[in-house]
Amino acid sequence: MSTPSEPEQVRLRAALDALPAYVPGRPAVTKPGQTAYKVSSNENPYPPLERVRAVIAEAAGNVNRYPDLAVTALTAAIAAHVGVEPAHIATGNGSVAVLAHLITAMCDPGDEVVYAWRSFEAYPIVVALAGASSVQVGLDADDRHRLDAMAAAVTERTKVAIVCSPNNPTGTTVHRRELERFLDAVPAHVLVVLDEAYVEFVADVDAPEAISVWRERPNVMVLRTFSKAYGLAGLRVGYAVAHERMARALRSTATPFGVSSVAQAAGIASLAAFDELQERVEALVAERARVAMALEEQGWKLPVSQANFVWFPLGVDSSDFNRACQEAGLVVRQYGDDGVRVTIAEVEANDRLIEVAQAFGPR
Repeated sequence: MSTPSEPEQVRLRAALDALPAYVPGRPAVTKPGQTAYKVSSNENPYPPLERVRAVIAEAAGNVNRYPDLAVTALTAAIAAHVGVEPAHIATGNGSVAVLAHLITAMCDPGDEVVYAWRSFEAYPIVVALAGASSVQVGLDADDRHRLDAMAAAVTERTKVAIVCSPNNPTGTTVHRRELERFLDAVPAHVLVVLDEAYVEFVADVDAPEAISVWRERPNVMVLRTFSKAYGLAGLRVGYAVAHERMARALRSTATPFGVSSVAQAAGIASLAAFDELQERVEALVAERARVAMALEEQGWKLPVSQANFVWFPLGVDSSDFNRACQEAGLVVRQYGDDGVRVTIAEVEANDRLIEVAQAFGPR
């Protein structure tokens, strides 16, 4: 049967032509006699806790029903966990969806969104889809945010500034004093988003306590997720801590029923099991320290990561390192000629990374 041609009057938005593609982590490909590991997506290597899996299984029996549109119980649980009122919480289908809701609520065509680069690759996508313009400010020599330069990049067209800390893909954090200086310099009408997808892995004592910053600043919002530390990446749950007017705007622009009933139940159960999950986070942080020490002893000079991954700023050597990892059964995440990001995963995968890095040699 022939396929009908599209009518000429069907026209897509011109913005789609220049839209950067989000590159997901590829599945691991096994070779005979070799265990392959996917360490490209910053997934938690641990499966959900047994009691969380039991809740997921029970909730799956009711997926013929729509979930709670208001996400009432999960919102209350999140609010209690972070110490705010439920009116200050807005949820979504992952933190990237909440960010998209925010840009929709804030930006008209021609407005600007300032953020560091390289940073989370979804930023230019959600900005472009809103018809707004990205203003990307390069990282410094240590792969950290240049907050003074970001403040200088703010114009009368700027609506939002995003600070990703720990930064994805470099793993570096901003510090309290430099963040305060940045916030003092940014006009009060510019919303500053503190994207903390990896906050549970932070051990840096100089990192800001974002909820305290939010309490003090009416133009600050905090983004967090259940995908990383909580191990619920496949269920897609994220949330914002926002001042009440902004939280209402996020809820009004959210996709109806965007957080499934299974995800809501799993999120509640995971928050109830936070102490047990924290033990897993601490184990991953310890593994991160072990890997970092081994790489340092080999002569590598990498950014100090406060996330669940390490960053190899390899420049033009990125493709060669990527191929070396693939040959060893490690699926990593290459970012063009900027570098390669590798998730801290199972001990065996981390050992494999150390071996590959030793053979490749520091750059």
